[in-house]
Amino acid sequence: MERRVVITACAALTPIGRTKKDILHSLTHGISGIKPLKEDGLLSSHIHSKVFGTIDYPIEYDFKRSFRKTMGPVSFYACQAAGEALEQSGLDQQFITSGRLGVAFGSTHGSPTVQRQIYKTFFSGEEGSVRSIGAVDYLKSMVHTTAVNITKMFGITGRVISSSTACTTSSQSIGFGYEMIRYGMQDAMLCGGADEYDTTTVAVFDNLLACSTAFNTTPHLTPRPFDIRRDGLVVGEGAGALVLEEYERAKKRGAVILGEVIGFACNNNGGDLILPNLRGITETLQIALRDAKVSHQDVDLISAHATGTKMGDIIEAQAIHDVYGNRPPVMGLKSYMGHTMGSCGAIETIIILYLMEEGCIVPTLNLTDVDERCNMINHSMDVRPFNIRLGSVQNFAFGGVNTNILIKKMDG
Repeated sequence: MERRVVITACAALTPIGRTKKDILHSLTHGISGIKPLKEDGLLSSHIHSKVFGTIDYPIEYDFKRSFRKTMGPVSFYACQAAGEALEQSGLDQQFITSGRLGVAFGSTHGSPTVQRQIYKTFFSGEEGSVRSIGAVDYLKSMVHTTAVNITKMFGITGRVISSSTACTTSSQSIGFGYEMIRYGMQDAMLCGGADEYDTTTVAVFDNLLACSTAFNTTPHLTPRPFDIRRDGLVVGEGAGALVLEEYERAKKRGAVILGEVIGFACNNNGGDLILPNLRGITETLQIALRDAKVSHQDVDLISAHATGTKMGDIIEAQAIHDVYGNRPPVMGLKSYMGHTMGSCGAIETIIILYLMEEGCIVPTLNLTDVDERCNMINHSMDVRPFNIRLGSVQNFAFGGVNTNILIKKMDG
């Protein structure tokens, strides 16, 4: 028997704020979180893109040393968001450590800050340099560092899933967590993703000519999803965590239910590892609707992946039109924060929950002149009251991985 899966808590660290109040203020007042790229010695001088979605507010980490010693910056973000979500959920310690709560959490590539230091030490040529690299350095940098540091900090003994699929990392985490509960493998899952600031991440996309460069002196004007002047994505940092729970259990314990996950799809294009694929993306959107047993006409709002790249936005707009026509409003939330990589799916899901509760939609920032090749869909152009009963969160990644999550507003 399939079980219903609801969201009972969420928390985010984003370039436009960390509280619901601050994030909504930024979204409804057109405030960008894009700032000048931090100088990072020789590497940053070779990067053409000089902008970044930056967390520039202080975060007070109240972590014991025994936890901190295995954590790089990405795990600090992940554990902070996870802790805030667990506290909000009201789950007691007995359940958290019972084995019936699992973790689905990931990042793009662990901690590049720590990895870079390891390689620098390794290749320094200094005698004994290799021996100076310790076990904790690996624990800080490994690709599943976010998930296991969360389990360690909170004593979680259930299943561990650590997706690392770039831009679909945290949307996969939510989807896989949803399936764990839906099919009875776990009663609750702590899901999400995180990524930290590091110029090596910018350098990768910069070398692929995928980063925005035309607005280096005016960071707040980029990225520009679907706009004729868009010139690439802006790399960002952040974390998002959600507690997913079996509906009957959540209801019985009197939990506040923020929304319900009713559909998830994940597939692969089966071809090129970089270029977006219209067929693959379209099929993902259709699979999610079938999984949720709803019609395309039931979806009220779409949170598009919308990175601001030349071809990506066009292909996504075509896929949306093929499935939905031009009826539901389409938002590109990365226009405010940049592309927060492994955390974007979780953060965008959380924002959908915030907008559902607030009863409004917000525009795609910097969308002033819609590219005619993207003009076949209903772009959200202003802040206005709007009843979101069912929202769609779309994310697509290098490697040809596509995801779609459908989130329903709870009645009453």
